[in-house]
Amino acid sequence: MERRAFIKKTTAATSALGLSFSSLQALDFIKSTTGHTFNLKYAPHLDMFKHLAGNDPIDQLNFMADQGFTAFEDNNMKSRSLELQESMAKTMVNRNMTMGVFVAHKIYWKEPNLASGDLSMREAFLKEIKSSVEVAKRVNAKWMTVVPGHVDLRQNMNYQTQHVIESLKQASAILEPHNLTMVLEPLNFRNHPGLFLSQSPQAYQICKAVNSPACKILFDIYHQQIQEGNLIPNIEQCWDEIAYFQIGDNPGRHEPTTGEINYKNVFKFIHSKGYNGILGMEHGNSVEGRAGELKVIEAYKDTDNF
Repeated sequence: MERRAFIKKTTAATSALGLSFSSLQALDFIKSTTGHTFNLKYAPHLDMFKHLAGNDPIDQLNFMADQGFTAFEDNNMKSRSLELQESMAKTMVNRNMTMGVFVAHKIYWKEPNLASGDLSMREAFLKEIKSSVEVAKRVNAKWMTVVPGHVDLRQNMNYQTQHVIESLKQASAILEPHNLTMVLEPLNFRNHPGLFLSQSPQAYQICKAVNSPACKILFDIYHQQIQEGNLIPNIEQCWDEIAYFQIGDNPGRHEPTTGEINYKNVFKFIHSKGYNGILGMEHGNSVEGRAGELKVIEAYKDTDNF
């Protein structure tokens, strides 16, 4: 049976009967697909394959590598124990996996921080950037996610923009000597209403104003499909300031092939530009359990087949 039909049949059966994908079936499928070579560096996260690999983070990393994934991202890396950070870093080196982003600082979802111009807020942010440098060195990360926080409804947007730019210039001065890059992530209005940074042209303008290799764009394809659409033209327009991508189909924020985004064409375009960075798989699985995890692997093989 072809793999795609195998996954489809198994997924339907497990959904209808409430049964998990059998261990033997999963093992046979994994053996038949181990060592796949992807065109791009897709980066899963912890627990995306926990039913197949188990709960141990190191086992999960090894499973990802076995399936051909050459990168990994972990938003929560900064909060993990020192011992686990070092162990994960060692495993990634041994398996030739590139570490993707982690979140560099506390994100203010409901109140302004960087947009406000409050100097104490700025200093707190810069302190977190400094501490993130040590984490990045420990886990061999090159990128860290930065979200400027909520808008300040009491100030004109132009003043807020200048406050953000100044904070990012000072953060860049911390990161540049270490060859590290913070990637600014615009987030959509539906999932995260009221945030200062929401559009790719806005992020592009800010990065141009900061004018540093340490300040670039994280283009999250899921968020920008909701916020502005016109994905490939906007990626083209922002190209020289994009340092990182994240993935999620819409609606649902699940793996490619589950929503409206033509990911095969998007991936093909990104690849055609000579991109050799990471595309973080920042989405959930559309189906629970082993069948859903195998469905994710198959979706990436399908959309990467261009």
